[in-house]
Formats: sequence, C-alpha cells, structure tokens
Amino acid sequence: MKYIAVLLTVYNRKEKTLMCLKNLYAQQVPEDYVIEVFLTNDGCTDGTPDAVKEQFPFVTIINAKGNLFWNRGMYTAWKKAAETRDYDFYMWLNDDTFLYPEAIVSMMQCSDRCNHLSIIVGTTCAIGHKDKITYGGRSFKDGLLIPTDKPFVCDYFNGNIVLFPRSVYRKVGINDPIFHHSLGDFDYGLRARKLGILSILSPDIQGECNEHITLPVWCNPDKSLRERWKAFRSPLGQNPEEYFIYENRHNGLLMACFHYFTNHLRFLFPKLWTKI
Repeated sequence: MKYIAVLLTVYNRKEKTLMCLKNLYAQQVPEDYVIEVFLTNDGCTDGTPDAVKEQFPFVTIINAKGNLFWNRGMYTAWKKAAETRDYDFYMWLNDDTFLYPEAIVSMMQCSDRCNHLSIIVGTTCAIGHKDKITYGGRSFKDGLLIPTDKPFVCDYFNGNIVLFPRSVYRKVGINDPIFHHSLGDFDYGLRARKLGILSILSPDIQGECNEHITLPVWCNPDKSLRERWKAFRSPLGQNPEEYFIYENRHNGLLMACFHYFTNHLRFLFPKLWTKI
C-alpha cells in the first residue's frame, strides 16, 4: 500500500473547502493508494472545522490561532503529516481549488514517467472556462504557462495543486516558514531547482480555481495612507522584509535592494507609479 498526504490550509471559506474535499475524495486513485488529508484550520470562525469533521471525519485537523496564513499553514500541515507517516507522496491543494476526477491519477502517471524524482505541478483554469488558465507552472520568460498533452519543465509554480514524491521531500524538506502567506510556493520551486530537482508541468488541466485579480490595497491610490501602510505591512500585502529575503535568496542583493526601494516608493506615491 502507498500513501499520499494531501495538505490544506483553510480560513473562513466553508462552502469552498467542503467542495474541495468532496472533489478530492471523489478522485479515481489506484487501488493500492490511500489518500490521507491534513488540514490546518487557521482560526476559522464560520464553522468550517465542524463541518469538515461532520462530513469528512477522517481528515486530520490542526487548529491554529489565525496568525499562520497560507504558507505557514501549509508548513504546519506538512510537518504534522511527516511526523505521522513516511508518505510516498505529499500534495499541496488550495481549498478554493476543485480537482477534476482524474487529476491525481494524471499527476501520478506524470511522476512515474519522471521516476518520482521531480515536482509535479498541476494547472487550474477559471471555473467553467478551460480557455482561461489561472494558476500552475511558470517560466522566468513567459510567466504563467499553458499545459499541453505532454509534460515539460517549468521554472517555478503556484501552490494550488502540486505533487511532491518522497525523494523530493527528503532532499528539499518542507516549505520555508519564514514566509507567512505568499512566496513560499515560488521559493520552494526555486530552492528545488538549485538542488537539481526539476519542476514538471503535468499534461492538461487538473482542476478549477478562479484567479484573484484586484489592485492591492497597499498601492491603491484610492486608499488612505493609513490603509495602505497597514496593508503594506500585512502578511497578505507586500510585506517588504519577506520580499527582500526572497529576492536576495533568488535574485541577489542588488535586485533585492532595488525592489525594496521601489516598493516603498510605490506605496508612498501610488498615483505617480501608475502614470510611469
């Protein structure tokens, strides 16, 4: 028997979380595979944990206080899973991502073709619109990549649907908790790349997730300075120190300093920035 640990972080998206889990448990996995779910409840107040317990009693729920956000929540779930069993695979899954029935089988087949030595990245499209790719593999040159009927290498990835064979976990470890919310997925792919581990974009589309496109509060000229500052310093905002660490780690000190400076300028003068 082989085991897959599916990792999620949730916060006040009860209906989406339940739909995500419903689609997950409807997966057409091989008979010799077992899915076990580890879910970080990051301080939900909408009844999500109770609803999950009622409908999916086998899910392991790790309760937190609402200060973890996505990346640290995924770190917490992964750490708990790794302490529970020596899993054959670990899988990131966003709770607003709805898998297609053969998604895991497709990604497992892709992993098998790579001798289970690579990270396998899944692609999502907008709900009901397969022509609009929303999250998945990325390249330095072209940004978000469109999958084909064959796997190919990407430079880094969004963390919506990602499969990690045991060999990758043993070499790279868990995502870095120095990042609160974003950047942890990008950072993991780039750290793996430096260790010689490829990130492979799995063929076709594996699920649906709408893109979250809004002008960030921290650089929105219609918001007050106080509102922009609060958002700028928030884990959900630009969080300049964490971006500096990420940039310095992967793009060098000069680029990190440059973006640290320009991001502060953009925060202070958002109207001027939009005109440039």
